[in-house]
Amino acid sequence: MLTKKRKMVVTSALPYANGDIHIGHLVEYVQTDFWVRFQKMRGHECVYVCADDTHGTPVMLRARAEGITPEELIARSYALHTRDFSDFEVHFDNYYSTNSEENRTFSNGIYKAMQKSGAVTTRNLPQLYCEHDAMFLPDRFVKGVCPKCGAEGQYGDSCDVCGQTYAAEELKDARCAICGQPPVTRDSEHLFFELEPFRNYLKTWIPAHTAPDVANKLLEWFNEPLRGWCISRDAPYFGFEIPGHPNKFFYVWVDAPIGYMASLKKWCMDHSESFDTWWQNPEAELYHFIGKDIVRFHCLFWPAMLHTADYKTPSQVFVHGFLTVNGEKMSKSKGTFIKARTYLDYLNPQDLRFYYACKLNGSTDDMDLNLGDFVNRVNSDLVGKITNLASRGAQMLQKSLGGMTGTMDPEGRALCAKAQDWAQSIAAHYEARDFSKVMVEVRDLADQANQYFDSKAPWALVKSDPEAARSVMTSVLNIFRVLAIYMQPVLPSYAAKVARLFNETTYVWSDVKKIIENAPVKPYEYLATRVEQASVDKLIEASRAVEPPAAKPAPAKAPEPVKTAVEPVKEMIDYDTFAKADMRVATVLSAELVEGADKLLKIQLDIGEARPRQVFAGIRKAYDPATLVGRQVVMVANLAPRKMRFGMSEGMILAAGNPDGALFVVSPDAGAVPGATVK
Repeated sequence: MLTKKRKMVVTSALPYANGDIHIGHLVEYVQTDFWVRFQKMRGHECVYVCADDTHGTPVMLRARAEGITPEELIARSYALHTRDFSDFEVHFDNYYSTNSEENRTFSNGIYKAMQKSGAVTTRNLPQLYCEHDAMFLPDRFVKGVCPKCGAEGQYGDSCDVCGQTYAAEELKDARCAICGQPPVTRDSEHLFFELEPFRNYLKTWIPAHTAPDVANKLLEWFNEPLRGWCISRDAPYFGFEIPGHPNKFFYVWVDAPIGYMASLKKWCMDHSESFDTWWQNPEAELYHFIGKDIVRFHCLFWPAMLHTADYKTPSQVFVHGFLTVNGEKMSKSKGTFIKARTYLDYLNPQDLRFYYACKLNGSTDDMDLNLGDFVNRVNSDLVGKITNLASRGAQMLQKSLGGMTGTMDPEGRALCAKAQDWAQSIAAHYEARDFSKVMVEVRDLADQANQYFDSKAPWALVKSDPEAARSVMTSVLNIFRVLAIYMQPVLPSYAAKVARLFNETTYVWSDVKKIIENAPVKPYEYLATRVEQASVDKLIEASRAVEPPAAKPAPAKAPEPVKTAVEPVKEMIDYDTFAKADMRVATVLSAELVEGADKLLKIQLDIGEARPRQVFAGIRKAYDPATLVGRQVVMVANLAPRKMRFGMSEGMILAAGNPDGALFVVSPDAGAVPGATVK
């Protein structure tokens, strides 16, 4: 029984403004949403805040490539993210941006407290510098070969292949992401937040605020002195300038978690509440939901920052694993890297929420979305077992008995009481974030209710004893109503329809105690429909890396041959040699004349990578540069970079040359996207 009203602030990790929300992200946001909705149903004061993570080099690079400001890019991302979350029924009490004045104020204040405590030091660091562009290169302005595993094309902070982190100076064959030239190494003064003074505090804090497996992993860092954390970045950098340090900016991971505080502050301002009543109140609780890839930021640096500035630290950090699809890492080529918006184009969001609830527990284990199991689980459990109770009971009651419930028979009443008695057990599973156990118990109760319904055969009983049939349907509908209340945190729109069916408003947890007897029910509206395998197949196809359309069939009559002599075919090559050429669709972002070169144009190309490719193409005599911008072309993407007098060329654009000297850039048909493979 609920004895005390709790006050809670709950957060999810901030999605980055440089990308779309995908089904992997949704694992975190829907489970947080389940938990928050449950707490609110129980009558607790619970505020769920989040924000777009907007600062850093990738946002700056993306905006530069698109010819817009970072502010324009993050405004667009904000609109897309909030739309996707809303359509998946993830409800934030406040969704904000880290690029806010509230965040700047908190960041400056916490930094000054860190500085006053003596925890901030300065060091000269060797850093990559581009002499061509006359600037120090932030880690995302550098690409090269991973020093750990040898993977090519990796950024200067971490490897996407092996997952290792490193300093940009450790990259092999490093290149400036802007001009493609090799950088030099120069010293630059940077600010560090020293963690070693917090060793004893963190060693005590971590086990008390994280799960045992998370704590054990984190405490491995304590086998040696804790290293200082570099909290500054040189200009150019999209973020907050550090007070007292012109042209130095807070590293994105400094102000990103502070964004939780800024979002809560905005909510407090909008609702005439005091920030300290929520964040600083010893009686209030603070919970973070995060993925296991960002544990060190939330459980080492973040509590130390808060502790230094005399802010309350999280009550608990809940860590979850990654999403796999069909047992493998999400893949664009296999169509399993699925954007939230693409999913919504083909399938119902409540089906994914239901399936995730069936799989999620409170551990850090990875979760697999098996698409075959997804179809079967939704169709069998949600539609065939749970919803079947309402569709059969309510429709039969409307059709044959005027839509009026009666009283439950003894067997049905006992089964309904059993369902009500499970409220405490199910609440405990919700509290522990063990949503899979919630769904198991709901399914088991639905199985028992269906067995009861089938044994009574009310479709036959209604002909001989209508009132007895009414009692059976009343029992089944009451049991179903209890199950719908249990599922409301997972399926809020579904539960809202159930409430309308019984002429009720939004459910609270104590509503499981009520019984609906001798009362009318409204006409049944469909609550869930079967998932068709064809829709899943279309979703996968739509998510697959797009390739150019097939070549059009040749015309019935061949055109007249060109009367001029053509260049003879060169030496024949075998298929394996040709297959080494990686040709991709590219969009021209910019094109300009090259001073001192009569034939060349300098072209920036988008091939779906994090940064544009620079190519020097000998097509100046055929094209005005302005006419190329926005046009799609075909480029050889795996041609080794070539250092030219005018800069680095990172590929080759395909063009056809007529015998008369005319040039024609090769372009794909409409519909191709940047990065699509040309076959």
